[in-house]
Amino acid sequence: MQFGGDDQWSNMLAGTELIRRKTGDDCYAMTQTLLLNNEGKKMGKTAKGAVWLDPEKTTPYDFYQYWRNVDDADVMMCFRLLTFLSLEQIKEIGEWDDSRINEKKELLAHELTELVHGKEEADKAQETARGIFSGNMDTENMPTAELSESDFKDGVADILQLLVAAGLSPTRSDARRLVTQGGVSVNDEKVTDFKKSYTKEELAGGIVLKKGKKAFKRVIYNK
Repeated sequence: MQFGGDDQWSNMLAGTELIRRKTGDDCYAMTQTLLLNNEGKKMGKTAKGAVWLDPEKTTPYDFYQYWRNVDDADVMMCFRLLTFLSLEQIKEIGEWDDSRINEKKELLAHELTELVHGKEEADKAQETARGIFSGNMDTENMPTAELSESDFKDGVADILQLLVAAGLSPTRSDARRLVTQGGVSVNDEKVTDFKKSYTKEELAGGIVLKKGKKAFKRVIYNK
């Protein structure tokens, strides 16, 4: 039995037919609905790449934030296709007033993060996310990027390297654009000089590096 997205139906049929002809064995194919957003595009992609179940590739916090930030029009579809809430519960959530959309998104993000990473990680991700918007960030549970010796040149690392090392920017040129446009802050202080550098000593205690309003990492250097 092979499972796949419904866009692979013809390929899967070709495979089952080949197996029957070569071995004489019965085999089957089953497709499932693709997870598409309201624009008809596949979900599960971000500016940084794919959303993974593996916490080493997508942290529980980033996983939570992906679902927390889905388009308003996609929330109920995600509840129906991805969660194990009862149809009665989902129907009740769907009847909530539009003013509760953020509550819906938080519930969706928590349900899916708990499903994949467990309740403890889901609670931490939610607490951290709420802390950011309230201005009370919890660095203990914050997603963290640890710097290596290769991130430093002559004992310092510039802001562009920190953004790349933290996964907040794919390249130094993209990081430079972010800085010059005023979209980067360190410990809640905006950084507009792309030549700004930090020593190993300054980074030993960790800094909070933020891109825009929602993307951030604690960046730290451990000797």
